[in-house]
Amino acid sequence: MNYWLVKSEPEKYSWQDFLQEGRTDWTGVRNYQARNFLQQMQPQDLVLFYHSVSDKEIVGVAEVVAPAAPDTTAETGSPWVAVALAPCEALPQPVSLAQIKADERLTQIALLRQSRLSVMPLRPEEFDTLLELGAR
Repeated sequence: MNYWLVKSEPEKYSWQDFLQEGRTDWTGVRNYQARNFLQQMQPQDLVLFYHSVSDKEIVGVAEVVAPAAPDTTAETGSPWVAVALAPCEALPQPVSLAQIKADERLTQIALLRQSRLSVMPLRPEEFDTLLELGAR
């Protein structure tokens, strides 16, 4: 199993929107590195859902339910892909970017090193640390 983090502006697509839909295709990614990460995702991988821009916090856990397939919002024949995600659970406490920056166990997390990416991998220990922070 692999672990991931996806980012969405809550004004455009929030955790609450995701919960109401119950499943979504993670479309609209137009960065090659993020696309490559989408291509690596497999069913049952776990994904942290991060509200970017305004809230800057991890709010929930999702699961990959279908592997990468052509992104239906892109032109036919383009290289862009999407994966299907389903929500698992909201974190009891959101984990803020400030908390992430302050935790010595997370100094190498991709969110801090490549903050502009919308899809990124997490090491298992980073995923566990973030869940621990969100349980407080």
